[in-house]
Amino acid sequence: MENLKTQVAIIGSGPAGLLLGQLLYKAGISHIIIEQRSADYVASRIRAGILEQVSVDLLNQAGVDENLKKFGLPHEGIEILSNGSKHRVDLSALTQGKQVTVYGQTEVTKDLMQAREAADLCTYYEAQDVQVHDFDQQQPYVTFQQNGQSFRLACDFIAGCDGYHGVCRASVPQDKIKTFEKVYPFGWLGVLADVPPVSDELIYVQSERGFALCSMRSKTHSRYYLQVPVTDHVEEWSDERFWDELKNRLDEESRNNLVTGTSIEKSIAPLRSFVTEPMRFGKLFLAGDAAHIVPPTGAKGLNLAASDIAYLSSALIDFYQNNSTQGIDEYSEKCLTRVWKAERFSWWMTHLLHRFETESEFDHKIKQAELNYILDSHAGLTTLAENYVGLPY
Repeated sequence: MENLKTQVAIIGSGPAGLLLGQLLYKAGISHIIIEQRSADYVASRIRAGILEQVSVDLLNQAGVDENLKKFGLPHEGIEILSNGSKHRVDLSALTQGKQVTVYGQTEVTKDLMQAREAADLCTYYEAQDVQVHDFDQQQPYVTFQQNGQSFRLACDFIAGCDGYHGVCRASVPQDKIKTFEKVYPFGWLGVLADVPPVSDELIYVQSERGFALCSMRSKTHSRYYLQVPVTDHVEEWSDERFWDELKNRLDEESRNNLVTGTSIEKSIAPLRSFVTEPMRFGKLFLAGDAAHIVPPTGAKGLNLAASDIAYLSSALIDFYQNNSTQGIDEYSEKCLTRVWKAERFSWWMTHLLHRFETESEFDHKIKQAELNYILDSHAGLTTLAENYVGLPY
């Protein structure tokens, strides 16, 4: 067995793990990333693409925003389509100039991987049998195998950035952890196509046939979603059927502007909410999907991971530079305060814009009345906009 040593062991090389590694590197803190998948697999995962202003600022702080500045699409507003009419939510005007930026998570990951490679930082890809040990003791360590060789990594702290199915949360004794979960009875059928977006801004659709979202990855690549039963399978949805159903949920102007084409990628994502409390267990910290999941309606998944990393990187830097444990001690509470606010917003948006089979006609009318109130109220629009652009850290 080969013995290794570092200050921070990072499990998982998704955006959370990579961003933490980059921020620690900038601060001169040694770390090693351990990832079960291959580098190609990590770089190819297609995920969300809406960045809050605070996430953009954090990528700038990490020094990995060159491509984001070149190719990201700043959006100062979104549109909500209800009862056949579109209503624009002026995010910038309602939040004193804040905005969101359309930039795919795949691109964020690639930028972070390229920065890591350029700095010649250590990552063990395709690691097998990853285990975390003694994180409730003074000297935690990680064991894993790669290419038939065994490794033991001694460290000061372990950052669990390995997702919902990762080993880090699963390693915490059940009597030390509490989980909260809500599963929705529908999913999002998503299609990525090499066609120009139907609109310059995102369109959130509340319709009698169910929710839809018109999004984008660039000025030439569009991402569209349909609410479908969770029991549906991708094979049941041909491109033709998808485009026809999307048109049925759009207004006449959007239908006329819609450019259809062959799908590049098509998948169904179930919707659920999930939160773990606490997010720190001795020398082990959970971050990103390892600790929480939100429905994509509020565009919070990647942004919550970024805010976790903002708190965690700051805490670790303060520990190594100032010998202070305050940030470490406050990590879980700070993260969870923001997490639950984002969970609430994502739940609210999901409830407001989707059609539930169990809702009565009365329930549906009440929901429409609530949306109409929001769209006609400056205070209501401000609440929506403040949450959408991202609450401060």
